[in-house]
Amino acid sequence: MLEAVAPDAELLEAGTAGEALRLARAHEDLELVILDLGLPDQDGLTLLQTLRRELPLVSVAVLSASEVAADVRAAREAGAVGFIPKSSDRKLLTSALEVVFGGGVFFPRAALEAPDPSDAAPRLTQRQQEVATLLAKGLTNGEIASVLDISLGTVKKHVASLLETLEVTNRTEAVRAILELGLIEPERR
Repeated sequence: MLEAVAPDAELLEAGTAGEALRLARAHEDLELVILDLGLPDQDGLTLLQTLRRELPLVSVAVLSASEVAADVRAAREAGAVGFIPKSSDRKLLTSALEVVFGGGVFFPRAALEAPDPSDAAPRLTQRQQEVATLLAKGLTNGEIASVLDISLGTVKKHVASLLETLEVTNRTEAVRAILELGLIEPERR
């Protein structure tokens, strides 16, 4: 496919991030890197950031088995000019390659338009964070009141507010939602 898209291009191939970086540094006329995110020696996004920092004139397009919207956004934010899912049919792959070889930008629209789960996570006040953390540790309302030096009634109001914000009906569901949404820092052991 690459030969059909860019018949005059010289193709360099690397199996690791280290090899790719050495090749990229050694070829001053390099114009485009097609990067897989799944590398054996380094995360592909880390290599992408290194390439953008060290070789800012070289375009980088990601060709990946991932179709996760967060990966597409992360590649775009790191400076990729494209993200081409390996599962794309031949026609789409060829079109995407033509776009990036031609100096354009290609990202799957569906992935960029997908909602970012972190955008959907509710925002908690500082006090709600504190109550949520203690709730997740299994403390009772009385114990939370004692630790935070607030009244039992105030704790009950904060817990009720958390249940409403998280759209759950009990403390167990609240703790599950708090942890799944990453609303508190996990305990370090």
